[in-house]
Amino acid sequence: MFSKSKINEPGPKAEEGGAPVAQEAKKPIMPSQPDYKPAASPKAKPPASVLSADLHVVGNMKTTGDVQVEGTIEGDIRAHLLTIGESATIKGECIADDVVINGRIVGRVRGLKVRLTATARVEGDIIHKTIAIESGAHFEGSVQRQDDPLNGKAKNAPGGQPPRPAGQA
Repeated sequence: MFSKSKINEPGPKAEEGGAPVAQEAKKPIMPSQPDYKPAASPKAKPPASVLSADLHVVGNMKTTGDVQVEGTIEGDIRAHLLTIGESATIKGECIADDVVINGRIVGRVRGLKVRLTATARVEGDIIHKTIAIESGAHFEGSVQRQDDPLNGKAKNAPGGQPPRPAGQA
């Protein structure tokens, strides 16, 4: 049933250095394999988190990644890239490096780059470094340019409470 072949038998060729040469040739290859990581590239960007149209969130959200909102959010959102879909409604402050508004926001918007598309509806102040407002966008509020709009403690920020005279609560 089984037969012994010459490949498995130790012979003079394997002992004379044929096998050790092959093993030495394999040793440098093995350590280099863990250094090569094509799938785990540190520059690989994860896809945006999508909050679907049937989702209603009450509370604040914070991420260093990208977010695409299609549903309703009652709370503040902080992200790297924030995309507000046409069917989305946000009631709160939106803070992101890049903000693209296709839907409705009731609250302040802070972003390095803010873009209101033709379907955008914003009721609140926009603090930005650069802004683009397409024809057809609806906007009620003030616009203020700042070099660092992501800083929440900016002086003379729109929408803030005016200073009260001494002695009043």
